[in-house]
Amino acid sequence: MNGIFVVPILVSFFVTLLVIPGWIKKMKNAGLVGKDINKVNGGLVAESGGVVVVLGFAVGVMIYIAINTFILKNTDNFVEIFSLMTVIFFVAFVAFTDDIHYKIGWKIGLRRRTRIILVAFASIPLVAINAGKSTIGIPFFGAVDIGIFYPLILIPLGIVGATTTYNFLAGFNGLEAGQGIILLSALAIVSYSTGSFWLAIVALCMVAALIAFIIFNFYPAVIFPGDSMTYPVGGLIAIMAILGNFEKIAVFFFIPCIAEFFLKARGKFVKQSYGKPQKDGSLTLRYEKIYSLNHVAIRLMEKASIKPTEKRVVLSIWLFQILVILLGFIIFGEGIF
Repeated sequence: MNGIFVVPILVSFFVTLLVIPGWIKKMKNAGLVGKDINKVNGGLVAESGGVVVVLGFAVGVMIYIAINTFILKNTDNFVEIFSLMTVIFFVAFVAFTDDIHYKIGWKIGLRRRTRIILVAFASIPLVAINAGKSTIGIPFFGAVDIGIFYPLILIPLGIVGATTTYNFLAGFNGLEAGQGIILLSALAIVSYSTGSFWLAIVALCMVAALIAFIIFNFYPAVIFPGDSMTYPVGGLIAIMAILGNFEKIAVFFFIPCIAEFFLKARGKFVKQSYGKPQKDGSLTLRYEKIYSLNHVAIRLMEKASIKPTEKRVVLSIWLFQILVILLGFIIFGEGIF
């Protein structure tokens, strides 16, 4: 690995780190703030920090392109990179529009159906380059080439599914950013091990931006990510699986988010993931039933006589995600390493 490729990763980190304080101030001045729900008398926290994460990520990727162009004289995979960036920017725009809907006079923001259609539309660059391989494994039938249905159907479905589903497991300080760091780091390892070095660098640029962001977003948060972070991170996970042709292990890694989707469906997507804050700093369940992995964590801690706190809930979800990833490496490792 050429040491020069550490530069774009560091750039992503420092751009995000240096821009966030100013963004927090601007968001507060603009009234783009949200209540910290999991705390008694929780204050107002700056919103839409994902915009800065995407900025840091984008600058890092552009530096990577510049290094390849002007120093290494290598333009391999540039079509894939620019397609990837186009999807991320479009998805981030859709998400940010929804984040600020109440500020610009919309009472309900973008409807769920509208968001899904727009995110599906965002997948067009990947469809256009016919990203990924059209041959998939089907039980009892083996490898089947589904041809044009892969780019026209499965790619949009993958982008929509990962983007919107990743957004469900949220609501606690640092949770979404930490999940992104863990998932994308694992996928960077998969990318590097399967020969997609460039894709690993792109993923690590986002990881670096998220690490800088989580310094401000972990408990007690002074900035929230908003959809403008969760949508691009979820989209990047799907894009990596498609461009790297490792959909199976990516889907396996995504199990916590998939589980969250079904728990949300149980509550008809209206039940909140938050806990109910107590004066001693602990959390209890808002509902009698479980509608989120966050609720599962709170319930398990209560049964184990462990004080459920926001920080402990987040750490437990991260631990679960790490265990899923380790299991995924064990199951699929033979085809990766």
